[in-house]
Amino acid sequence: MKQLIIIIYIVLQGAVVFAQKEKKYIHNGNKLYQQQKYAEAEASYRQSVEKTKESVAGNFNLGDALYKQKKFENAAQKFTEIATTSDNKAVKAQAYHNLGNSLLESKKLEESIEAYKKSLMNNPKDDQTRYNLAYAQEKLKEQQKKEDKNKDKNKDKKDQDKKDQQDKDKQNQDKKDQDKKDQNKDQKDKDKQDQDKKDQDKKDQQGQQPQPDKLSKEDAERMLEALKNEEKNTQDKLKNKKAKGVKGRIVKDW
Repeated sequence: MKQLIIIIYIVLQGAVVFAQKEKKYIHNGNKLYQQQKYAEAEASYRQSVEKTKESVAGNFNLGDALYKQKKFENAAQKFTEIATTSDNKAVKAQAYHNLGNSLLESKKLEESIEAYKKSLMNNPKDDQTRYNLAYAQEKLKEQQKKEDKNKDKNKDKKDQDKKDQQDKDKQNQDKKDQDKKDQNKDQKDKDKQDQDKKDQDKKDQQGQQPQPDKLSKEDAERMLEALKNEEKNTQDKLKNKKAKGVKGRIVKDW
């Protein structure tokens, strides 16, 4: 029995020693925190939670020191651990409040709003949390308006880019069509020139060949009259010869 009493005494004494060291590190961390030596304060608070991991004060103050160093993600993680593990409504309310602040600094507005709401569920009378909630909600509205404006601007830009591309495509197509028309016209002009040259060459060849004389009506009538007169003269000569007769042939008697 004595041995059991001694063991219990030693355990209790050890717990007291650990608690004293935890308080010592927390106290030292608080002094450094007040001096705005947040990195040194963080180190001291970490030593305190190493001695007693369940230390609410040590963990809470560690989260505050991380927040002051703008280590908002690490601070948010620490406050989340406290808020989800503590059964004390006051502690949960304060942890969610600080979680909301950390998320707000990280521009995570929707998440910060949810954290502030959970803080008010545990402490509805906290005016500071209610103010921070309203501030975060207003920031979210401004962000959404800006995003909507950017969407409209991007849409207008896309529409304009699309119209510019369509105009460019139309210009390119018009140029292609005009080039094609010009090519067809040039080809037609060339074909016409070739045909004109062929026709001219043909005319030149025909001009080099003897062509029958073309008689006018008057010339033809004169030639016909001359032929008639010549024929009449010939007939008159024949008649004269017949009238004179033919001399007889002298037959010689051998």
